Amino acid sequence: MTTRYEPWSLLNQLQRELMDGGRAAPAEGSVATAEWTPAVDIKERADGYVLFADVPGVRPEDIDVSMENGILTLHGTRVTDAGTAREGYKRVERVQGTFYRRFSLPDTADAEGISARYQNGVLEIVIPKRTANKPRKIVISS
Repeated sequence: MTTRYEPWSLLNQLQRELMDGGRAAPAEGSVATAEWTPAVDIKERADGYVLFADVPGVRPEDIDVSMENGILTLHGTRVTDAGTAREGYKRVERVQGTFYRRFSLPDTADAEGISARYQNGVLEIVIPKRTANKPRKIVISS
């Protein structure tokens, strides 16, 4: 008998619910149907933010990154071989299936300049900051 060992599943579920902020999620790939949560690091730089998501075993074509109303959404699926039987396994810890993460971006984020790349199981999303409008002196003409 195969036993799936998931010690953090309840904590991950709570974290997903808290990060959702009470907003309704889309039916497809929603928080309620997410089967795992990729670990994410977010780094702030002077010119923007960089988000690193650990998604080993996920093909880039199985990942959707979108931005809408100040919310960055990561959604994807770790696919396994359908023909692979689980016979002989004593323990299964590597989670498969759908993941879903949402992040509220600050007003300084430039949604049009967001880019993403995938390398060695890590999804890197670069979110540039908008250039700040500098105050200027307005001359009053007479």
